[in-house]
Amino acid sequence: MSQPMSQTKPATINNDTIKTDIVKHDTLFTTPLDKAARFSFDEQVVACFPDMIRRSVPGYGQVLAMLPIFARRHCKYRQQGDNGQRVSRIYDLGCSLGAASMTLAGEFEPQDLQIKAIDISPAMTTEATTLLSDNYPEHDIEVITADIRDIELEPCDMVILNLTLQFLPAADRVAVLEKIYAALSEGGILVLTEKTHAFDEQYDAWLVERYYDFKRANGYTEMEISGKRNALENVLITDTLDEHHARLNEVGFTRHLTWFQFLNFFSIVAFK
Repeated sequence: MSQPMSQTKPATINNDTIKTDIVKHDTLFTTPLDKAARFSFDEQVVACFPDMIRRSVPGYGQVLAMLPIFARRHCKYRQQGDNGQRVSRIYDLGCSLGAASMTLAGEFEPQDLQIKAIDISPAMTTEATTLLSDNYPEHDIEVITADIRDIELEPCDMVILNLTLQFLPAADRVAVLEKIYAALSEGGILVLTEKTHAFDEQYDAWLVERYYDFKRANGYTEMEISGKRNALENVLITDTLDEHHARLNEVGFTRHLTWFQFLNFFSIVAFK
């Protein structure tokens, strides 16, 4: 029988979830790059990633802040091992530096959660391991370097897929979502956050330009905006919001809704 998770302080919006001693300013695209250069989650990106996310992803702090609130409503304790420990398992897929995992760990007691944070980039997982162990040493958080297309998921109550699906080949996205659906317990949820594009070209152009205005307001130059756009071409491939919802239907989620939008960034919650 499920029981409510331990109640701790309520979640607060915090754009600085990732706490490091030195946050390097994002200057990756301040000089012209080879047109063939492609964006990669390497050591250079890791070094400035918190600043990059803060200045490039509108609403990211608000999405993070809601994760513990969702977890309290949809996560249930499960029996774990011979010692009778009861925890709730959450997956953070495409965890980068572990911001989602840290947000959850900061709002729950160590005995409440088992978090598995997975990313394909060794540079990301190396730094995430250090950050998570330094900030939340008592929590059960496992950082795994792996391709989320290849891993097997254990039964879980919540899966976080923040700005991750868009970096997978379109042909592989259904299989990943099918795996998530199969692993989720009844009443569990998937939180899917993505950059999208609109089907209507005029509407999409307006959103894209306002997104660039957002980046300009956060200090990015025209060269930086253009350089990153070119580097992400054929690396980050967006879907429309309707395509995301249709894909969720295809894999078995009969209930899902868009709970957050900021310009061309959306977050969806899908219920098992």
